[in-house]
Amino acid sequence: MSSYKGHSLFALILALMFSFNPLIIALVIIGANIPDFDHKFRKEHVYKLIILGLLIFISLYILNLPYYIGLIIVFLGLTFYFSEHRSFTHSIPGIIILASATALILIWAWQLIVNVTVLSNNYLIAILIALLSFLFLNKRLLPIFIPLFFISVVILQAFEITYIQIVLSLFLGLFSHVVLDATTPAGVKLFAPISSKEYYKNFATASIFILIILALICRAPFLFSIFENFLRFYM
Repeated sequence: MSSYKGHSLFALILALMFSFNPLIIALVIIGANIPDFDHKFRKEHVYKLIILGLLIFISLYILNLPYYIGLIIVFLGLTFYFSEHRSFTHSIPGIIILASATALILIWAWQLIVNVTVLSNNYLIAILIALLSFLFLNKRLLPIFIPLFFISVVILQAFEITYIQIVLSLFLGLFSHVVLDATTPAGVKLFAPISSKEYYKNFATASIFILIILALICRAPFLFSIFENFLRFYM
C-alpha cells in the first residue's frame, strides 16, 4: 500500500474512534498527509506553497486586510523546504508547530471570510477544509475524499467545529503519521532537532494503546447510552 493510502486509512480509523463529525475526520486525514511534504519528490509542491503564500500575503496587504494567513503559508513552505525527511516534521515539536500553523491558516481564513462577506456560516468551514485538502492531499486521493466529505456533511448536517477541535484534529492526524512511521525499520526521530535518537515499534505500540484509552474516555457517554438502550431492550 502506498504511503498516502496507508497514512490516510490509519488516520480515518483513529478519527472514527474519537468522532463521527465529518469535519473532524477530514482534518485528521489531512493532518496525516502533511509531514511527508519534506520528501524531496514533493519539493515542487513546496515551491507552489511558498508562492501561494506570497501571493495571498501581497493581495491581502494591498486590500488592507489581515495578511498573516499568507505569512503562515510561507512559513509552512519554508519549514518543509529546510527539513530533512523524517526529521523535524516527524517529531513532537514539529507536529505541534505544523498543527498550530495549519489550524491558524484555517481559523484566520474562516474569520476573514465571515467578516468581509455575507456568506452563510453553514458550509463555509466545510468549503475551507476542502480547499485545505487541495494543498496537502495526494491528487489521487482527492476524487474520493472531496465527494465523500461533502456527502457526509450534507447527510449528517455537520456545520459546527470549535477552534480547539480544529487544532486537536490536525494534531491527531500528524501524530498518526509519526506513529505509523515508527513501525518501519527506519523509525522516527521523535524529538528532532533536540535529539537524534530514533524510536521504533515500542513507541508506536504504546501510542496506539494510549489513543485507544483516550478514545474510550471520550466515547464513554456514547458507549453508556448504547449499553443503556441494550438493557432496556432485553430487560
